[in-house]
Amino acid sequence: MLFFEELVNLNLANKNRIATIIQGPHIGAKAIYVNDSLYDSQGAVELFKNVSTEAIEADRPMLEEIDGEQVFFESMRSDPQMVICGGGHISIPVIKMAKMLDFTVTVLEDRPMFADNARRAGADRVICDAFEKGLEQIKGDKDTYFVIVTRGHRYDVECLTSILSKPHAYIGMIGSKKRVKAVKDLMEEKGFSRELIDSIYSPIGLNIGAETPTEIGVAILAEIIQVKNEQKGTVGYTNQLMSYIKEDWKETKFPVAVVTIISRKGSAPRGIGTKMLVVRTGQMIGTIGGGCAEASIQQIAIQCMEEGKSRLVNVDMTGREAEDDGMVCGGIIEVFIDCHQLYA
Repeated sequence: MLFFEELVNLNLANKNRIATIIQGPHIGAKAIYVNDSLYDSQGAVELFKNVSTEAIEADRPMLEEIDGEQVFFESMRSDPQMVICGGGHISIPVIKMAKMLDFTVTVLEDRPMFADNARRAGADRVICDAFEKGLEQIKGDKDTYFVIVTRGHRYDVECLTSILSKPHAYIGMIGSKKRVKAVKDLMEEKGFSRELIDSIYSPIGLNIGAETPTEIGVAILAEIIQVKNEQKGTVGYTNQLMSYIKEDWKETKFPVAVVTIISRKGSAPRGIGTKMLVVRTGQMIGTIGGGCAEASIQQIAIQCMEEGKSRLVNVDMTGREAEDDGMVCGGIIEVFIDCHQLYA
């Protein structure tokens, strides 16, 4: 089975780690690790048996040199999910900004009018029911971010009692310090560990002096971005890319190059692990930052497909020539162009 066929069949409930040799005699060879164990490898089998425990167990993208070859490790997971408890005035800007940041957003709200407001704001799913019953429909996972912005103390308790028992990436709760302390003390009385309770981000959001609902929404999303990027880094295989691989590309079978940011220095536009697909026709799915740098990479990727060779490419956006071409970020990125992933 070829790599992309393996990729689309992975169970995202598991911890999935992808390794790719980006420099060395076995360039382009890949391995998949599921729950920290080698699941499948395509080429360089012995090398992939010798990777460090850190590389397999980590969640963030990283490079490791093994037997003189450079290997890039990244995690395969779904796009982040946000569950918002409460559909009031603060929820609306949080929903809108979360959608801009590619979160799949679910809102729980027991008042029909406020539930309708959440739908109009762009929530992917709105559950209009009591919070306790609504949360019974939410499993949670390592990529789920819970935002508790209910209208009262008793609803916070109701939500937290359920959420603290679910897997999650983040739990944030709005409220004054007095209200937050009372809720946390009650959670401890209910038998939750102090360590788990202290992991709650509350009062929610970065301290930026926010006052209006929109400003508070900015503070909340800023904190979530900080937590997400510190813990996990960039999602490379986004839902957009996976949708193309599963549907359009499997149908057309056009040659495709996968472009991945391997490293960056300075003010580069996107994070390590960011991916885009370049189809032999010139179509691009996803982005590694846009502008002239991306257009240049597109042409190199097409050339790589014609030659049937993967390669590392440096894009320098620091010089005068880059300025003249509109590359305003002023950083340097190294990308790996992988042209060996084709359906039979």
